Amino acid sequence: MRTTLNLPKDLVSDACRLSGAKTKTQAIIWGLEELTRRKKMERLWSMRGNLPLDLDLKKSRGR
Repeated sequence: MRTTLNLPKDLVSDACRLSGAKTKTQAIIWGLEELTRRKKMERLWSMRGNLPLDLDLKKSRGR
């Protein structure tokens, strides 16, 4: 998808340099993928301990 963005030149340059991306597009895609991955992990961690599980831990551990 083509789109026009106004991005800080220094930020894009740093992203390319630090990520090893060969193009600005590649650096931005990797950045968006990483942001998405982290936000999904945050959501999973926020649910920790809130999901009801109907299981017997002692039995599942073989005790």
